[in-house]
Amino acid sequence: MNKLMLRLTLTICLLFSVLAYAADTVHESVKIPAAMPAYGKDKPIPAPRIVKKTLANGLQVWVVPRTGLPRVDFVLAVRGAGYAADDALNPGFANLMAGLLNEGTSRRDSRAIAESAQGMGGSVGASAALDGIVVSANAVASQAGAMLELLAEMARAPSFPAQEVALAKANALQSLKVQEATPGFRAERALGKAIYGVHPYGQTQPTVEAINSATEAMFKAEHAKRFRPDRSLLVITGRIKEADAMKLAQKAFGDWKAAGTATAETAQTPSDAKPVRVLLERAGSVQSTIRIGSPGIAAGVDELVPMRLASTILGGGFSSRVNLNLREEKGYTYGASAGARVYRTGGAIVGGADVRNAVSGAALTEFFSEYRRIGTDLVPAPEMAMNKRYVAGTYLISNQLQRSVANTLASNWLIGLPPEFLGQYVPLIQKVTPEQVRAIGKKYFAPENQSIVVVGDKAAVGEQLKAFGEFVVTEK
Repeated sequence: MNKLMLRLTLTICLLFSVLAYAADTVHESVKIPAAMPAYGKDKPIPAPRIVKKTLANGLQVWVVPRTGLPRVDFVLAVRGAGYAADDALNPGFANLMAGLLNEGTSRRDSRAIAESAQGMGGSVGASAALDGIVVSANAVASQAGAMLELLAEMARAPSFPAQEVALAKANALQSLKVQEATPGFRAERALGKAIYGVHPYGQTQPTVEAINSATEAMFKAEHAKRFRPDRSLLVITGRIKEADAMKLAQKAFGDWKAAGTATAETAQTPSDAKPVRVLLERAGSVQSTIRIGSPGIAAGVDELVPMRLASTILGGGFSSRVNLNLREEKGYTYGASAGARVYRTGGAIVGGADVRNAVSGAALTEFFSEYRRIGTDLVPAPEMAMNKRYVAGTYLISNQLQRSVANTLASNWLIGLPPEFLGQYVPLIQKVTPEQVRAIGKKYFAPENQSIVVVGDKAAVGEQLKAFGEFVVTEK
């Protein structure tokens, strides 16, 4: 046994000696370049050929044929069906309704829907956004027609079964209870009210009363108002011929008719919100959740692309200014962010971080220092180039899959952007100048225009906040 161990030890020592010698030899022979090679030229997304047709009932259909895997993706975007269509007494209703679309139709229950989708090698689902609801599906190419029929069935004839409604409400109440215990949820809710006031964009968080008041009859009535062909877009992408895709769309949706009065168009958001200071009491908290914000821009304005680049530079990634400042240099937080949120009829400028109690005031000072700097100084050329590459690269990567292309086209359409924007975005980013970024910073990120919401312990942070104005202290 001892001889065996000795031989094993000698073998291991010899092996390490050989490896060390080889490493030294390789190290001496390999010459590390003095500088890294230059980056390759950024490539825009090749503008896809989009075949467009509007059915007699007003439904827009866009077909984007693609080679590759034998799969077809469908996205039905319904404008005016999202959170912005919820009234003040029923915030968050759109989310409940979207979640119930695949829980039962006039022909199938939730299990039958799930089994049908799986049998076609795909899936179906729906989600709500501020400006609409999106219903998505995918299947192997040979099952494209059957899958589109299933998607149409969900979108056009959901039954909102009583037992599924009850389950969805119970789950929503439990989820809300968890969210209410989260400082970020409370901060976002308060900031939304500060920026948007009574506009629907500021009333997207559900309440116990709203969830409890939802009924099967309400879902059916709202569905009839919100789901209309003349306010919908169907995107079909994948291995399918244009003519075949149009035939499938006509078969699944051609006889779809609008019923009842449509929901009102979403009003423009207010642009003159007066900055507020709110401290949401969270006794005993060891850290503060900070949110700062002000009105922003709608998606369709000329400032959109410069705004997106300015947001990235300021607070849109790990190498952004606020994150490097508050996290890397100061050590105040694990992460800080800032930038624009853009929707169909308005938007918001939002920044935030979770910081230790002791540095709550200092963190706000650093936030506003960076806000002031981006509106005063020109961004240096290397920083501009780095962030342009980051924006372009992440956009290109995120739109590689055909499912992503379909989702991007549908999402852009919901907020008012044309299909051509998909291919135009990267070239437009490359054209943004430091002067444009500075103008955006000065106009939209001015510290004096920002509302401040802090969730934390008044006893621990109250004195620090006095330097930023008079805060209203409240529980909600």
